Amino acid sequence: MKLDSLPLFPVGTVLFPEGVLPLKVFEVRYLDMIGKCHKTGAPFGIVALTQGSEVRKPGASEAFADVGILAVLETLERPQSGLMHIRCKGAQRFQIDARRQLPYGLWVADVTLLPDDAAVALPGDLQRAADALGKLIASLQQRGLSHAQMPLHGPYRLDDCGWLANRWCELLPLPLDMRQRLMALDNPLVRLELTVDILERSGVLPAAS
Repeated sequence: MKLDSLPLFPVGTVLFPEGVLPLKVFEVRYLDMIGKCHKTGAPFGIVALTQGSEVRKPGASEAFADVGILAVLETLERPQSGLMHIRCKGAQRFQIDARRQLPYGLWVADVTLLPDDAAVALPGDLQRAADALGKLIASLQQRGLSHAQMPLHGPYRLDDCGWLANRWCELLPLPLDMRQRLMALDNPLVRLELTVDILERSGVLPAAS
């Protein structure tokens, strides 16, 4: 499936399917775009910046990754004129086919939607990654964090390779380019295997015996 003229929001992070991302919006190009999406219920695209900054600077160029995520607004608050606090949720991945910047700075793109991750059952040798994340979720819940404060939302599919890999990728302090490469991988089992390697190297999980 293709979408034409999808409005884009380049950011300095990577959003994953079913992940949540809070954003503070104050640039005119995004205030207008988010307002329209909120009114119509339409999604927009989150893409990771590879050059430039989230705030537009005169004379500076912007570049961003070719694979992004459809984002759906979950909450929108307007604490004052010219400022929005939004929380969006990642939906389907997409590949950018063509991009262009409108006169007032907003990027739009023609995109091809990518298939959702296939449901892949968790292999026994990777169960420890699910156990560790389950303990982390339980610990956060016991601390009484509100739904908005939780860094990840249910339903918690700890037995699904893609969901498990995505949540760990969001939580780990990974370089942007590595996070982007993992998100763009089509095979959820491979994504989880690579993520478990990172968890082992960082000491979050003990090395497999």
